[in-house]
Amino acid sequence: MQNGCAMTASREQLVYRLYEAAELEHNLMCTYLYAAFSLRQGTDEGLSAAEAEATARWKKVILDVAIEEMGHLAAVWNITSALGAAPRFGRWNFPLDPGILPASIVVKLAPFGDQVIQHFVHLERPRTSAEPEGEGFAPDFTFVRGTDRKRLTPMAMDYETVGVFYATLEDELKGFVEANGADVAFCGDPKLQLGPAEVQLVGAELVRCLPTALAAIEAIVEQGEGAPDHSESSHYVRFAQIREELAALREINPAFHPAFPAAVNPVLRPPLRREGRVWIEEEQAALTVDAANASYALMLRLLAYSYAIPRDSSEKGLVVGLAIDLMRAVSMLGERAARMPAGPSNPHCNAGMSFTAVRDTAAFPEGPAARRFFTERFAEIAAATAALESDDPRTAAAKRLTESLAQRAKRGFGGIALPIAKSVAVVAAPPPPASHPPDPNVARAPNGAPIPRVVDGIEELEAEHLTLLFDQKKCIHSRHCVTGAPQVFLANVQGPWIKPDEMDPDLLAGIASMCPSGAIRYRRKDGHVDEPVPPVNLVALREAGPYAVRANIQLDGQPAGYYRLTLCRCGGSKNKPFCDGTHHSINFTATGEPATLDNKTAMLETRDGPLAIDPLTDGPLQVRGNLEITSGTGRVVARVQAAKLCRCGGSNTKPFCDGTHAKIGFRSDR
Repeated sequence: MQNGCAMTASREQLVYRLYEAAELEHNLMCTYLYAAFSLRQGTDEGLSAAEAEATARWKKVILDVAIEEMGHLAAVWNITSALGAAPRFGRWNFPLDPGILPASIVVKLAPFGDQVIQHFVHLERPRTSAEPEGEGFAPDFTFVRGTDRKRLTPMAMDYETVGVFYATLEDELKGFVEANGADVAFCGDPKLQLGPAEVQLVGAELVRCLPTALAAIEAIVEQGEGAPDHSESSHYVRFAQIREELAALREINPAFHPAFPAAVNPVLRPPLRREGRVWIEEEQAALTVDAANASYALMLRLLAYSYAIPRDSSEKGLVVGLAIDLMRAVSMLGERAARMPAGPSNPHCNAGMSFTAVRDTAAFPEGPAARRFFTERFAEIAAATAALESDDPRTAAAKRLTESLAQRAKRGFGGIALPIAKSVAVVAAPPPPASHPPDPNVARAPNGAPIPRVVDGIEELEAEHLTLLFDQKKCIHSRHCVTGAPQVFLANVQGPWIKPDEMDPDLLAGIASMCPSGAIRYRRKDGHVDEPVPPVNLVALREAGPYAVRANIQLDGQPAGYYRLTLCRCGGSKNKPFCDGTHHSINFTATGEPATLDNKTAMLETRDGPLAIDPLTDGPLQVRGNLEITSGTGRVVARVQAAKLCRCGGSNTKPFCDGTHAKIGFRSDR
């Protein structure tokens, strides 16, 4: 029944509905992740080859569904933000008490098995389905949460399926817009939302009006809970297929146990109510779960904070990138916990991540205090993870990742004293100092080239009108310098080889700007502007070579300070993430002319702006921002706002990552 009957929903009531929607999607996501973490993987964990292939496939399906639930969450958050409210990130801890969700919905953490997959099928069933609940998940009793009387105070409503809930939300949203007008209804700042520039999730589109809000709800329903019977890619259909495959494998091997006996509703302290809960007493298991929970809670805080930051700040990309990478650490530690004994009180039961939520995950006020909190918390989590006693590869990978994230947070948040302003087409030069001729006292080599001074590993050479900078570590020997200005850049000489006064400064600046790696840069001293911000963000694919980037680059959480880079894509550089020419010696092969992706060529509304590039630990380059990916000859391959670019050299979908890095054991801290 619908609360409030004929009364038009208020903004408060809609926000209340959206908060419940967020809790619902959030809870389902956690239960799916928990089941996926418990699945056995490979013949080393007691499976036959056929069983191992099946469980690997099931794990991928369940994780894909969990990721889609994250997209649903982002859609709900965006609608909430569009209405002018702060999204809901908190939730109740497991198991949920009756009444938090409708009495017919039971939510608890349990390892994968016959009844758990039936529970998932039941939760995701279409409106017309009569799928029963899984054994052990039926409610103890039913009751009515809402009332059919008009009330100003928002009250919960009852619904048989999640699809019915979203249908009611859709009707109330339409009524609110009809009564108040779209401009009044959607009064939130769209810059605060998460969109394709920040996350690659189905449903994470900006909500600006009623059609975009309804499209977000429709995406949730069509893909997940409440999908119609004919929706072949729905969560319901995918879970039902797993159920059928599980039954078929049990026919072959009745002793088939696809999952570890992870705890049902694990907790880290003796529970007040022991029924239906497992206390994790074994200390290393408890420490592993603690690190996983802390990482999960910090991820929620980061996502909440991202909704307080406008999208024209590079800090938004940093925050979202750190949050998404933390989920990788959560997965590693969650899988490890499911493989560890719970303790003497439960000798036949393993531990499991409890997804403990802190009491409130509301966004911190934007500013230096929040940045300090995040930097401190990342360091604490990295230290706790490093102290775990385990030779399990999952724990080892989590240690590497959390330490890398702590360093990235320190670099990123430490470099943001104030919000970074949106880029402009041309960077204004500082007031020019008086020009001066070359200093006759500067030491010079026999060939007349000045001996450079070295600052932070970069050679600086003073000319009359500009300072030329050379960074040897970034040089890929593209030879634009020695062929374009041979009188300045002396090829094949020993010692100092750059004579910056031998060329007109404007022409020399042009030659420097041709250097794809940014190894050669300049600072003007004569009142002319320094190198301008590129008007279009570009990544060019060099044949059998690196990515050549031209953009307002934010690298690994920090402003790069320059606009040209070449980044390794062969996997072999000793100076990752930068190219060092190793692709030549290892005979790396990768085309610089991949096919144009017809579904990714629509012109972007904005073509410049900050481009955040985060090298993921042991993984791809995460890129966020307006970007055109081109072939070596300049043809458009794709236009994106977020992408993961392969840097292990092994992807079959180059330039994009396909997960091969995990299969081949690619390693890179940066």
